Order: sequence, then structure tokens, then C-alpha cells
Amino acid sequence: MTDARRQVPRTDALLADPRLAAAERVLGRALVKSVIAEAQQRARVGEIEPDRVAEHAVAALPATASSLRPVINATGVVVHTNLGRAPLSRAALDAVVAAAGTTDVEFDLATGRRARRGRGALAALARAVPAAGGVHVVNNNAAALLLTALALAPGKEIVLSRGELVEIGDGFRIPELLASTGARLREVGTTNRTSLRDYAEAVGPETGFVLKVHPSNFHVTGFTSAVGVAELKDLGVPLVVDIGSGLLAPHPVLPDEPDASSALRDGADLVTASGDKLLGGPQAGLLFGDAELIERLRRHPAARALRVDKLTLAALEATLTGPPPPVAQALVADAARLRARAERLAAQVPGAAAVACVAAVGGGGAPGVELPSVAVSLPESYAAALRAGSPPVVGRLEAGRCLLDLRTVAPEDDELLAAAVRACSS
Repeated sequence: MTDARRQVPRTDALLADPRLAAAERVLGRALVKSVIAEAQQRARVGEIEPDRVAEHAVAALPATASSLRPVINATGVVVHTNLGRAPLSRAALDAVVAAAGTTDVEFDLATGRRARRGRGALAALARAVPAAGGVHVVNNNAAALLLTALALAPGKEIVLSRGELVEIGDGFRIPELLASTGARLREVGTTNRTSLRDYAEAVGPETGFVLKVHPSNFHVTGFTSAVGVAELKDLGVPLVVDIGSGLLAPHPVLPDEPDASSALRDGADLVTASGDKLLGGPQAGLLFGDAELIERLRRHPAARALRVDKLTLAALEATLTGPPPPVAQALVADAARLRARAERLAAQVPGAAAVACVAAVGGGGAPGVELPSVAVSLPESYAAALRAGSPPVVGRLEAGRCLLDLRTVAPEDDELLAAAVRACSS
């Protein structure tokens, strides 16, 4: 008898298949060959018939050459760090695609000369926060703080409250980040209480700046006191305020969350923030403040190492000038409409139900804020099956049930979500 393994199609024959040849032009030869090799091996061990190798290889092809997979965020966490934080708006996605080729990022088409890098994004940022004398963008908020320390406090002290010695995630801590620049930290007050006198007594000739950090990923209650921005503005040294979550102006849903505009009006000389949290844009560190200080930061040698690329600049500008991004829409989603959507989805699956629940802001922003929401409740066993689907759906487990919280699911994804759930129930 002929060995069945000899019937497995050769790689060159499979690469000639029009479907796989088309995929090679998009995904690259190496990736397509790896998918073919996996299908061939499945045929050799008897998992599939040799004449179906091409079919299985085509079915296994990824949508893009990247290993990152788009997922549906049904966790109820609006800014989910593990899922890439803020999803970009359609306008931002289109801007990224348009900017991916050759672009005028640092070129003036009118004069034919070099131009200010990212001038469109910077102008949009300045319009969004009129109280800022100058603006600058680096690759994340930690980089914004790093650049500030390098430019304003080399060999000097940074004065900050012990209650604001924040760990920002994955073991990274603000004090260690600042100390890595060669600046010395001068901690004042106690963990739960810091006064204006504590700051005033610490400020002196060796002070580079006073830093106020918003504890955006935790909330301390009880016997506490902190000093506001307006009280710190007259200490005779630059006042830097890290608002963290990237809110540019007051928000009705988040009344206690600090914002860049208010901090500047209260007297901050510099404000740092994230672009991929409450702003709803790409990962970026945003700097607002005194024009002279911003220029010092922009001209510092480290600024080159921390700058953002053209794709980030394109996405940031589109986020600022385009329609409200998904994060902004999720924050103000109407509970009645969420319930109507959940009931429609639940009606399609036996054992599902629409239930009231609570969503969260996430991403190190607005700790303790609860957002009323509605979810589709499913048996717990659905959780793993949904994550393994295409597209993967990530919900949350609560009281022995898998909840798909619709506050973080775009309405246009409802049918995708329903199809994913039906596939798990069949």
C-alpha cells in the first residue's frame, strides 16, 4: 500500500494555490509557509485528509501579519490596560492608515523646506487646552515625567508628598522613575496627611520643582488631607502636576477627576497626562504649560529619544479633531439603551439574561467611580469558549456567571457578539 504521507501536497504546489498565493502577497512568504507546514503535519498524522491540506491552510491564515488579535471588550472596564487601553476612533484609524506611507510629517509642501514635526497634532492639542502656553508630545506619560525631571531637576531635588508615591503598574514606581534621572526625591508629609507647610519647609535652593501626582489608580479615605494645586503655585519653584488619566477638561461623569485645563488655571506650570486613557487616543505623553518651560523640554537632548512617530501624531490629531472616540462614548452611554441591546442579545441564546451591573473606568483613572451598566449573563462555561472564538470575546466572571457588559461594546459590534455567543451555544 502507498504511504498516505506521500499523498500530502508539496509546499511549492500549495504556494501556487491562488488563495495561498494571494495571502503570500499580503502576509509574507514565511508566515504562509508556516501555516502550510502546520496543515501538512496534521495530514501526516491523520488528523485531516491530504486532499484538504490547502483548505485547512487557508482557513488557518491570520487576518494580518501581526500576532496581535482584535478582541471584543465586554469586560465593562472602559480603559482596559491588558486590552490595549483606549480603542481608537474610526477617524483615528483612517488617519493612521493614511499616514502609514510617505507623509509630510516634517516637511512644508508650500515652501519645500523642513517644518515643525507633528505641527497639526500640536496645534490641535493647543486648541483643546487654551490655558496652555505651550504643548509637547512624547511616547507616554512616564516619558513626560522623565523628560521633565531631566530638564528641570538635574542634580536637584524634586519635592513630593509621601501620599503620592504611586506605583503605576507592573512594578514601575514614580519615585524610582524620577530617581533614575539623577534627581533626588524630597518626600514631605505622611502617607495620609500632607500640609502646605510641609512643602514650604522643604523648598529651597536645591529644589528643581514641586511635583503633585494624582493617585489615579487608588483612593484613600478617612483621616486624610492633601494640598491643592492653587495652594502650591506660590512656592517660588516650578509646579508640575501629573494628572495621569488624560482628561483635558472637566467631565460631568467624572467630577472628581483632575483635568489639564483646571490644573493650569489653578497655577500649575506644567501638566503631564496620558493620551490613551480618558482622552481616548493613542499611547502618548502629553505636556501642557508655560511656553518657556515647554521649549526647554522640547530642546533637551532626551526629547529626541522620547518622541512619537508619525502614526501616533496622526491618531492623536484625529482623536482631538474628529468625532467622540469610543472611550468618550462609553462614559456617557445611556443605561436604558444598554438594557434594550442586552435584551435583544439575550433573547437569541437559551439560558441568557439581561442583568444590571456596574462598569468601571479603568486604566488608572477615576478609582472608585461606578458606571451603571447592563450585561448579558451567560453560564460561566462560556467565558473560555468566547475567548477562543473568532473574534475573541473577553467578558468577566461574577457570581458564577459570565457577564458580557455592553457599556464597553460598540453598538455596531452587537451582531458580531451575538454570532460569537451563538457559536458557543451550538
